[in-house]
Order: sequence, then structure tokens, then C-alpha cells
Amino acid sequence: MASSKSNRVEVPEAKAAMDRFKTEVASELGVNLKEGYNGDLTSKEAGSIGGEMVRRMIKKQEESMK
Repeated sequence: MASSKSNRVEVPEAKAAMDRFKTEVASELGVNLKEGYNGDLTSKEAGSIGGEMVRRMIKKQEESMK
């Protein structure tokens, strides 16, 4: 049976890049992320960061397919 953990980074070297990306997006959205645990974020804040990250990744992929 496949692992149920779906939020793991498949390429360990990509973790640092994803963390930088997340920090950049959060900063642009005005959400204060700190190093390490950020469990004090509201669902709205966390969702806005994740949603914007996905939008940017989709846009970049679409541009590369042109």
C-alpha cells in the first residue's frame, strides 16, 4: 500500500527552495512567517500562502508549455 503522507518533498534538495518560495510569497502577501513552526497562522493566512504558491507554479508550468 502507498504511503498516506502526501505532503513530503520527493527531492530533498528542493525543500530549501520551497521554503524560500513560501517565505517570498508570504512576505508579498503581508503574512509574517517565522523560522520553524507557524501554527499560530490563521487558516485564511495559511490558505492564501498555499493558494498563491499553487497559482504561481501553475502559471510557470503553463508558460513553459507555450
